[in-house]
Amino acid sequence: MYKLFYYPGNASMAPHFLLEELAVEYQRVLVDRKTQAQKSADYLKLNPTGRIPTLVETQSSGDLVVFESSAICLHLLDRHPNSQLIPDLGDPLRSKFYQWLMYLNNTVQAELMIYFYPDKHTLDVCGAQAIASQQERRGTQKFTLLDAELADKKYLLGDQFSVCDMFLFMLADWADGFSTPPMSMLNLRRYLKLLAQRPSIVQAFKNEQRSLKLYQ
Repeated sequence: MYKLFYYPGNASMAPHFLLEELAVEYQRVLVDRKTQAQKSADYLKLNPTGRIPTLVETQSSGDLVVFESSAICLHLLDRHPNSQLIPDLGDPLRSKFYQWLMYLNNTVQAELMIYFYPDKHTLDVCGAQAIASQQERRGTQKFTLLDAELADKKYLLGDQFSVCDMFLFMLADWADGFSTPPMSMLNLRRYLKLLAQRPSIVQAFKNEQRSLKLYQ
């Protein structure tokens, strides 16, 4: 039994998509960011970083706690090796899976975090907007690269849908407020509209009471 500690539209989206895709039994536990619940003493006992998401897996030997979106997804893939959401060992696409997952998590998501929280990256109270503007340009460059990558592909790994696509959908959704959002890019638009029809993503958005109208 899994418990996903989440907040709508947060970094918990990718693990949420994956749990729905796996069709496993799980429980959602809302961590209300509006009241800073992620900084509460009880939550910090689970996740000392004070960030969302956290996954708790109930085992016979006791609860196993995992935080960080990519780590949660890789843990779930290990737990469900027949999911077909990661290429098999020995398949050249396995390396591409790692490449794109790390790029999305360590590069694109990291750039977006600076964009959303520029005040955490300067002591100059007047400098936050300049940082956000620069980060939007940097983020747009990353999505332009991904748009080009998808020029002749259905998914990031070609014909195989994977957790990488769940991550890209999550990050593209975050960047909808850009001057040049992912949905304005030809290949990403086609790709995101396709993913928005996937039952696991539809259900996760429904669970979070969010709309996919943008992608219709």
